[in-house]
Amino acid sequence: MFTKTKPISNLLVSFLVLAALIEVSHAGGIAIYWGQSGSETTLNQTCNTSRYKYVNIAFLNKFGSRRSPGLNLAGHCNPGNGGCRVASSEIKHCQSKGIKVMLSIGGGIGQYSLASKADAKRVAAYLYNNFLGGRSASRPLGSAVLNGIDFDIELGSTKYWADLARYLAAYSKPGKKVYLSAAPQCPIPDKFLGPALSTGLFDYVWVQFYNNPPCQYSPGNTSRILASWKRWVRMKSIKKLFLGLPAAKAAAGSGYIPPDVLTSKILPEIRKSTKYGGVMLWNRYYDRVNGYSAAIKSKV
Repeated sequence: MFTKTKPISNLLVSFLVLAALIEVSHAGGIAIYWGQSGSETTLNQTCNTSRYKYVNIAFLNKFGSRRSPGLNLAGHCNPGNGGCRVASSEIKHCQSKGIKVMLSIGGGIGQYSLASKADAKRVAAYLYNNFLGGRSASRPLGSAVLNGIDFDIELGSTKYWADLARYLAAYSKPGKKVYLSAAPQCPIPDKFLGPALSTGLFDYVWVQFYNNPPCQYSPGNTSRILASWKRWVRMKSIKKLFLGLPAAKAAAGSGYIPPDVLTSKILPEIRKSTKYGGVMLWNRYYDRVNGYSAAIKSKV
């Protein structure tokens, strides 16, 4: 004896077939660097655009090897006389909108290096007490507690950045995580951050796929950048990977991708990865002028 089953409707069959054919696509967010142009709008205005999920305040570009730490925010404020503490309320405003605000250390111009593991520990303590959850009478950005530290290391010594990452990560507490992000160049391994990235401590890695012809986009050719992306995805230590791009032609020497090319030929491919985190743009000034994030946001 058997029970007669009801036939599956044609509509359901069609749905199941369609679902099997559709490749999984993961959603992401946009990270932006802010702080290197007085014409890029304020932090409040930047966050009120609702385009960005992460804002990197750039840069703390003087630190380590017994140097007095120095913050450079271009024309926004003068940290030397405490003038940047007014940013505190704007940082909190951005965070109230669900945006993670990081302090970016390093940059292409500056004086920074780590002389030893002990030096890395001292720098980590300075960063925690002056920008994160610690206490200091001289917090350059006021009382706001930033979400974490971004490593944009492009010059100086290649040593001890992994130690700095470990010391910073050790400050994390339940409910008060210290997030770490990094902006390596696309050639693997990155000259400065290779060992640090291997620790697996970085929550977000926004690779600079520009100013590096062997692993960037060139007009009509997406093969190099897609091949490089796949190599980065294969790194077991990477948690979330972002495609770092210039927000305008003038923002970099090479590697600019027209928004329509990005959204039609590149994003559909890289969004297939479970490690896909989104797109990083350099920087807020060029994005404001060129409207890049507005053109791509719905596809990121």
